Amino acid sequence: MKLIGWAIALAAAGLIPAAAQGQAAAPAQNAPAAAAPAATASPPAGTAQAPGKPDAAQPAIVPGSVGHALPTAGIGEPDGRKGIQDQVSPIGQEAAAFHNGPLMIVAVAICVLVLGLLIYVMIFFRRGANPTPSRNSHNTLIEVIWTLVPVLILVGIAIPSIRLLRHQYTPPPAEVTIKVTGHQWYWSYEYPDNGVSFDSYMLKEAKDPTRQANQRARTDADGPPLLAVDERIVIPQGKVVKFIITADDVIHSFAVPAFWIKQDANPGQLHETWVKVDRPGVYFGQCSELCGARHGFMPIAVEVTSPAKFAQWVASKGGHMPGANVPAAPNSTAASPVSESNVAAAAPATATSPAAANAASPAPAPNNQNVANRATQAK
Repeated sequence: MKLIGWAIALAAAGLIPAAAQGQAAAPAQNAPAAAAPAATASPPAGTAQAPGKPDAAQPAIVPGSVGHALPTAGIGEPDGRKGIQDQVSPIGQEAAAFHNGPLMIVAVAICVLVLGLLIYVMIFFRRGANPTPSRNSHNTLIEVIWTLVPVLILVGIAIPSIRLLRHQYTPPPAEVTIKVTGHQWYWSYEYPDNGVSFDSYMLKEAKDPTRQANQRARTDADGPPLLAVDERIVIPQGKVVKFIITADDVIHSFAVPAFWIKQDANPGQLHETWVKVDRPGVYFGQCSELCGARHGFMPIAVEVTSPAKFAQWVASKGGHMPGANVPAAPNSTAASPVSESNVAAAAPATATSPAAANAASPAPAPNNQNVANRATQAK
């Protein structure tokens, strides 16, 4: 047993120097890797970076250009009003007309009627005016009225409501399709028919201590605080745009009030909504689902522009319009030294017929025994 203990001790003593040498060599190997981020930590001037996005040189921002149109105060953004925003889509205009018209009239009429009944009862049926209360417990006419009138009111509200829902969820054929993906805490957009995709982050204020030096600060040309983004959705005016909405992590909500759009984005599910806007401009929205600590920092900005400028914007993003001649990907085997002709030339020639095979095959060597037999028979 003592010999075994000494053997273990000697083995451990022999391993310690090797382990120490390996630990001393590790920092030397990791030193270049640790120094690499420092070399790229400060990108050149004029670049924009957002969390999770690689540094890349961005072109100079020209306010008023396509993708950077100037917002209009009071249109497509909060302006302090108590009602809903001015609607610029057919569905939004129909919904706003229904809300501000029949719905508000019925609601005000019901409130006035109920308030009038309360005042009437308080005045004419108080104890001073009615020392002896009535003993009536049933009135057929009143019971019919208070049962039938609410039913008629609900039917009157249901008919335009169902018509609005049918128009909202029966969209016309889409002319532009955009896939929207919510992340914690930014949006990703993809135009599958145009070959364009990008991420959209909120622009921080110039004095925001969390803004990095290589991040572009918000200006009034970008939009209101907490609503301006570095990359806007751009859609053509007068075209039917379909949004396919989903999420990558938790439940988000894609909401643009001026479009009458508010659609949940659920992980693993695809939801659809649509919009058609005839008025060019910039319209803002936000994530309307409590999705985490930075829920209030997921703005949405949509720029509506002319079809020609939309095509120009798509080209600036490296995309193409549907039906355009897209350059085909180069053939990876075209420049290969091995081609069909080379393979055919290098392949060994093979006979295709038995006759050719027999003609090409060498004649068998004569058998000496057969030659002797034939000479004997000849004698």
